[in-house]
Amino acid sequence: MMRYRDSWNNTPSSWEDSEDPCGVPWEGVSCTGARVTELSLSGKGIIGELSTGYIGQLSELTSLDVSFNPGLTGQISVQISFLQKLKTLNLAGCSFSGCIPVPFGDLAELTFLAMNSNNLSNIIPSELGQLSNLYFLDLSDNHLTGPLPISSNITSGGLDLLLKAQHFHLSNNQLSGPIPPELFSSEMSLIHLFLDGNNFTGVIPETLGLGQTLEMVQLDKNFLTGTVPSNLNNLTNVNELNLANNYLTGPLPDLTGMNSLNYVDLSNNSFDPSEAPLWFSTLPKLANLVMEFGSLQGLVPEKLFSLPELQQVKLKNNTFNDTLNMGDNISLQLELVDLQNNQISLLVLGYEYKKALLLLKGNPICSGGGQNTTFCQ
Repeated sequence: MMRYRDSWNNTPSSWEDSEDPCGVPWEGVSCTGARVTELSLSGKGIIGELSTGYIGQLSELTSLDVSFNPGLTGQISVQISFLQKLKTLNLAGCSFSGCIPVPFGDLAELTFLAMNSNNLSNIIPSELGQLSNLYFLDLSDNHLTGPLPISSNITSGGLDLLLKAQHFHLSNNQLSGPIPPELFSSEMSLIHLFLDGNNFTGVIPETLGLGQTLEMVQLDKNFLTGTVPSNLNNLTNVNELNLANNYLTGPLPDLTGMNSLNYVDLSNNSFDPSEAPLWFSTLPKLANLVMEFGSLQGLVPEKLFSLPELQQVKLKNNTFNDTLNMGDNISLQLELVDLQNNQISLLVLGYEYKKALLLLKGNPICSGGGQNTTFCQ
């Protein structure tokens, strides 16, 4: 530890008080007996590198957390893989660059791995699939490329082997290729699947419907095509579903029975023109419904506005027409109804309409004498 004290800048002042962090305690350093077992240095403003070989000498280390120190730069030391007792490795929010070290797959006890918000590049090593105890994986907000690694006869691992993993956070990289069907199985424990903001192509695999434990699915901002699997509504624990900004086609997905859904975004796809589906009005926990720049037509269903937890309805740039009737049983939680740039020609407001911001600019109702009304501004 003294080597890091001497090579890093802006370390905690208590590090200058003694030569032994297990004698007179150093801030952020925990010991068992005379051995350092935890480094908890998140957000300390430390400046330096982690690429030296010193870290591998802390063989009793179970937790290494240097997250949110943007002054930590350089490559990540391969010698971290020597720390065979390590359970927590948190390198998030620094300025590390280079590749994810392949030997990290040897950290057999690791349960938590966060390297998000750095400048890491190249592929995700298939060897990470050897981390059989891992429950949390966050590699988001980097510059990672290539496909999602899947186990095979020629690889020594794959993300599909992480059966205890509850969190796959891989957002905002440059990952590409199809989303492998093998990634999902009924044996997995996934709660969060964040693949948004990448370059994935091809279809959404039907095997996604096997993920019964899933609660949040974010596949937006990719290049996905084809129809949404009909078994998607098997995911009855999902509370957030985002498929926006892809090239999905075919019928609008049937989300009937997904009664945990709180947030849905299907915007900017190429679904077949259709009227609002029945599930718009039947999902009991729906708070945010978003389908902008879509192909919805006909009437906006009156019952939608009576969903008890509804907060925001964002349906601008569709072709809803005729009369907008929000009914007399409007959700008390409703804050925003954005129906700009549709074909609505008449508005019926019930007596319970009070605080929600209603936006109708770009509809026929706002032409001529109606353009000065509040909702047409």
